[in-house]
Amino acid sequence: MTYIKPKDAQAIQYPSRTVERAERAMRCSPFQLPLFAAMRSASISINAIASDAGIQNHYTRHPLSELAAENALVWLIEVGILRREVDGQGITDSFRLTPLGRQLVEKYELQGGVLLPPSLLDRLYNTLSRWFRLPF
Repeated sequence: MTYIKPKDAQAIQYPSRTVERAERAMRCSPFQLPLFAAMRSASISINAIASDAGIQNHYTRHPLSELAAENALVWLIEVGILRREVDGQGITDSFRLTPLGRQLVEKYELQGGVLLPPSLLDRLYNTLSRWFRLPF
């Protein structure tokens, strides 16, 4: 089990493979750390992430179509970093961090506030994991 100690909350212990897969998915995503940091305190709408808004908000490095942003966000939901916001009407187009996501954001902020670029092996494992939906 991997234990990531958050500042103010009681930490949840996750299997090391879960944490490794989540870290890899976060690094391989088209998103930057400011998006995840913003999701820690508020839900972020897909409209603030897709197209030029993502660049203006420092959430992405390059413009993403709404479909590409949605697909990347859904993958981060599947690995346990994000969750969709729900209101009284049902699922919304907004996203927030899970406890695992919060722990990873805190870890990256303590390590300099930037997501490290993924290696080629990281990209390969992430692609295979997404494609086959296997928990590597």
